[in-house]
Amino acid sequence: MTATGLSSESRERRITFARIIGLRCLVALFIGFQFWDIVGLRINASPSLPIGLYVTSSAASANLVEFCPAEPFASLALSRGYRDPGACSDGGAPLLKPVVARAGDLVELSAAGIAVNGHLWPNTAPLRRDTKGRPLSSWPLGRYIVQPGFIWVASSYNSRSFDSRYFGPLAISSIRDYVKPLLTLR
Repeated sequence: MTATGLSSESRERRITFARIIGLRCLVALFIGFQFWDIVGLRINASPSLPIGLYVTSSAASANLVEFCPAEPFASLALSRGYRDPGACSDGGAPLLKPVVARAGDLVELSAAGIAVNGHLWPNTAPLRRDTKGRPLSSWPLGRYIVQPGFIWVASSYNSRSFDSRYFGPLAISSIRDYVKPLLTLR
């Protein structure tokens, strides 16, 4: 055997070893994410809520919900990059938002923002353009009584949140999980 043959054989072993290690890392990562989902942990890195670790809850009274938006808003959010790829049926990631209104509440959507039972939520004024200058259409301005089976969601944490000010009431049937903060950077 020549020195060249040994070098080529050694290089193939290193490549094979690297592939095995890479595959094991991917499997471990996949299992890790599956485990986090099974135990109900969620990581939020979006600006709509404080960055941190959240946990699912069986309490329908939890103030945060994880949901897949309805069409055509789901496709709009995905195509514009408001959502990452993920587990929703449209291929996008679920959204995590605070609940601001429940059945029976009076919601008033105006240029000033979302008011619920007379309380104006800060940072909820609908914007006319997104960060890239593309036009945004708000839900029709007006007064709404939240109907049974629906909620309104909005982030007062970030004025650029994509929430009910753009897609209106959210069907409770679209909620994947109720969520509570566990550890956040706020």
